[in-house]
Amino acid sequence: MDLMTPNKIEEDNLSYQKPPKEILDLVDVPRAPFVQVDRKGKYMLFIYRDSYQTIAALSEEELRLGGLRVNPITNIGSRTIYYNNLQLKLLQDKEITQVSGLPAMPKLANFIWSPCQTKLAFTHTTSTGAEIWVLDMETAQARALTPATANANLGNPIVWFEDSQSLLVKLLPSLRMNLIDTDTAVPTGPTISVSDGSKAQNRTYQDLLKNRNDEHNFEVLTTSELYKVDLDGQHTKWLEVSGMYRSCLVSPNGEYVQVTTIHPPFSYLVPYTRFPHITRLYTRKGDLVQTINDVPLTEDIPKGFMSVRKGRRLLQWRNDKAASLIWAEALDEGDAGKEVPFRDAVYELAAPFTEKPRLLLKTINRFDSIEWGSETFAIAHDYWWNTRNTKVYGFNPSNASEQPVVIFDRNYQDKYSDPGLFLTEKNKFNRTALTIKENALFLIGEGHSEEGQFPFVDQLNLENNETKRLYQAEDKHTLESIYFPIDLEKGLFIVRIEAPTAYPNYYIRNIFEKDDLQQITAFENPFKSIQDVHKEVIKYTREDGVELSGTLYLPIGYDRAKKEKKPMIMWAYPREYKDNNSAGQVTTSSNEFIYPFYGSMVYWVARGYVVLDDASFPIVGTGEEEPNDTFRTQLVANAKAAIDAVDALGYIDRERVAVGGHSYGAFMTANLLSHCDLFAAGIARSGAYNRTLTPFGFQSEERNYWEAPDVYNAMSPFMHAHTMKTPLLLIHGEADNNSGTYPLQSERYFNALKGLGATARLVMLPKESHGYSAKESILHLLWEQDTWLEKYLK
Repeated sequence: MDLMTPNKIEEDNLSYQKPPKEILDLVDVPRAPFVQVDRKGKYMLFIYRDSYQTIAALSEEELRLGGLRVNPITNIGSRTIYYNNLQLKLLQDKEITQVSGLPAMPKLANFIWSPCQTKLAFTHTTSTGAEIWVLDMETAQARALTPATANANLGNPIVWFEDSQSLLVKLLPSLRMNLIDTDTAVPTGPTISVSDGSKAQNRTYQDLLKNRNDEHNFEVLTTSELYKVDLDGQHTKWLEVSGMYRSCLVSPNGEYVQVTTIHPPFSYLVPYTRFPHITRLYTRKGDLVQTINDVPLTEDIPKGFMSVRKGRRLLQWRNDKAASLIWAEALDEGDAGKEVPFRDAVYELAAPFTEKPRLLLKTINRFDSIEWGSETFAIAHDYWWNTRNTKVYGFNPSNASEQPVVIFDRNYQDKYSDPGLFLTEKNKFNRTALTIKENALFLIGEGHSEEGQFPFVDQLNLENNETKRLYQAEDKHTLESIYFPIDLEKGLFIVRIEAPTAYPNYYIRNIFEKDDLQQITAFENPFKSIQDVHKEVIKYTREDGVELSGTLYLPIGYDRAKKEKKPMIMWAYPREYKDNNSAGQVTTSSNEFIYPFYGSMVYWVARGYVVLDDASFPIVGTGEEEPNDTFRTQLVANAKAAIDAVDALGYIDRERVAVGGHSYGAFMTANLLSHCDLFAAGIARSGAYNRTLTPFGFQSEERNYWEAPDVYNAMSPFMHAHTMKTPLLLIHGEADNNSGTYPLQSERYFNALKGLGATARLVMLPKESHGYSAKESILHLLWEQDTWLEKYLK
């Protein structure tokens, strides 16, 4: 039977398949560990995990409530990524030590360093629940602190007290209500939603509460008791009352704890992050100080990506003070559509929290964050999506009347002008603070430029805002990533260096000594079968002058002198810009390690295909024009420019080119196949195809359907299914949780294509979410893609 017969639904129950050996050998390889280094530069921790989950693990019981996905048996996120081993070494030593004391079958997650950076707390999930563990870096020994009673349904249940000797932990209530089986429960009445006339233009969220049974289950699963757990194992109930504890934040001096709890009424329109919540201040002993914030249900934020709710937002502790709260409040009533000189004000309230809040500064754009430095200096960040503008202010937190100085004022999509991130260090409270030396700050930048990517370290003089370059990577054959200094005065930084055939490894670099480089890891390349593949970043120009780029891979053993015409796969993802300059910048490096993973098409160099990966697909709207006003035109222009560029190099048969993408890239693929004849086949994974099903905005579109119906209809491949004649492989996870990309999107689009006689195949992956994780699913996905490409390109 021909599995690819057009218009035929696969009626047999096809079992999971595996891709050809050339691909399989690249998929089933050991994964190098995830690496963490303490901020003092003493310890390097290696955290290992399997590359993939199993379909059996994804098939465990799962409840989807209020935007959460949880395992009601183990009380931790059902999609949690688990790690299975820990190793440790002193940073500059060669010897690696296996951490002792770990459980027999580790399922580790929620890692959090102690303030003193000598211990690591984490969870271990058993068959019945989650335990709290701690690792002592000095002894390389791990041990359990609690039985399997932690409640991680609302995220990491662990908070360190400032002394690094005890933890504040969310544990299951001693008396817990029973869950309601929503599949068998007899309804007690209808589910009713009410609109009172206020506008609630929300995105199409998934996994929302649907009825009172869901409300009950949400409350049961998120209710915890707070315990103080000492490292000697002693447990003390910290608060007498249980609650739906959303977050707990300990003050830098450890004397106060900010506790935020969720409470009814719940919502069927928005996830739990917008449910009503109250923030209270307690002493370290658990005595109530005062209520600091009371936020109602937030369903009706004004329209616009930069609109926010009224009241106190981003409540947090000031890192450089013993116990000072800061927060932002909107000066435009949270409405991005209002014209005001300042969008936000930032306030401070210091212990004992009895005085009137003190104004710190006002921001022109929407407030984002503050990096604290000294009594008289800090850095504030803001941004405004509509203009892509961000500002960085230097200000005096002790004197609000002193005018802030704008240090950087730029388009945040302009990567060539990105000044980098400020260096920070641990202060006396073991909190992150700006590194300030002799009235200067320091920045680490990624170093994107027209010539390539060359990361740098800069020194910023605070007296005149002039920068001095202390170091810039110069090697044109490797890619260097600069992390943080372990000794700034000596110029010793931790860096990571990679090349197309050299697996990323870590080094200590002396930025003041050109050749002073000490290797501290030695991870081997697990993809040696493709180590000789030709890889380069090519640049080309769209017909309207916008500069584009893509990463080009040639098949294994390809003879560039012969220039045999090969089929090509182009993989892309559209991105919106407000200016041509930013849209045309190259932000990928030809020196990146060739790292195939399930979502990329690099595997197919082993099957004789040319691959153009991460092809530029900018959608530009300058001035008053919105990018999506000419979405389809720009999509086709991007695609044509890419094919023309590779064809001009002589590598491909332009009649045998496939296009593909994931999520918004899938949406792009379906549009391209509907509106041009450039491609022989397409692959669309986990996409949305009917924009009337996302009527209150999608991706970077702020306008709702009723404001721009022509745009919504023109951009919807579903509306143009009758024009689609190119073979299209649709793949979707049955449990997709991404806003807007309901599995229904692929199902309905496939039904339209089938009804209109198009060639299409729909593959629904059981238990998979927006990204895919089970090994069985991934191998089958690769088989589906390979079979499709072999049929329609070869």
